[in-house]
Amino acid sequence: MQSVVRTGYGPPEILSVQTLGLPVPKENEILVRVHAATVNRTDCGALWGKPFIFRFFVGYPKPRHLATGSDFAGTVVATGPKARLFREGDRVFGFEDHGLGSHAEYLCINENKAIAKIPEGISFEHAVASLEGGHYAYNFITKVSLKAGDRVLVNGATGAIGSAAVQILLHFGCEVTAVCPTAYVEQVRNMGAARVIDFEQEDFTKEPPESYGFVFDAVGKSSFARCKPLLKGRGVYISSELGPRSENPFLALLTPLLGGRRVIFPIPINIKRSIQLLSDLLVSRKFTPLIDREYPLTKIVEAFEYVASGKKVGNVLVKP
Repeated sequence: MQSVVRTGYGPPEILSVQTLGLPVPKENEILVRVHAATVNRTDCGALWGKPFIFRFFVGYPKPRHLATGSDFAGTVVATGPKARLFREGDRVFGFEDHGLGSHAEYLCINENKAIAKIPEGISFEHAVASLEGGHYAYNFITKVSLKAGDRVLVNGATGAIGSAAVQILLHFGCEVTAVCPTAYVEQVRNMGAARVIDFEQEDFTKEPPESYGFVFDAVGKSSFARCKPLLKGRGVYISSELGPRSENPFLALLTPLLGGRRVIFPIPINIKRSIQLLSDLLVSRKFTPLIDREYPLTKIVEAFEYVASGKKVGNVLVKP
């Protein structure tokens, strides 16, 4: 099979595509032919090994998996002798934020990991593009007590996380204000956002004070200090990044002690729960992941360079 190969941490230039032997599933594993994967922000962190603490999850001192890749959608082609949850021919998709080595034509994975059958009528591309961004977006939402009618501002509404957050928040009945660049205002408005702010024309942090119960910075390019005036008295700011000088984890510990507006750091958990919700929303057509472009596996370096450039909209696919 063709597989991405790396021997350590570093920039995309360290990656190559090589011919390797086909993996053999162990007792509780399934062998999946990968039809689509994504290159996402999680993959970039795992490629560079940054922040450094990430290496203790994805492999220290060297990456645990030879290939990059944290998600996949494909077809089961073989099963281990004790695998019972899936069988040959099943269409499946899955995600593991510590990496799966899914930038390859085939992969073996324990059937008890966060994987599920792809719902009927959903393409491999839409299935895999729902996973990373959808999981992180849902973990924003599960960290707070939302109710129908709550006003939420989502910064970065054209990213994989932000576009998923907008659609999941609407599913729960929230009133969403979405922030995005000029070129995508209509596309974000068509998602159902009550209001769209074009950040190239308007500074969203100049919104009237105490306008929102929650600010979700899905792109991690703002800060609690800038967004704090937008929040109501007990409002919550959540970011997808560590923040300036890695302040967000510390603010998440400090601000609840002070009362008033606070920061929550959304440590992502329970991928299986996220996949179940995303499957339901895909079937009900309440969620459609944004897809920017796709690359063949042989162009993996270019795919990583594009994602790292910060220019992508939604998801970037890799097709073995």
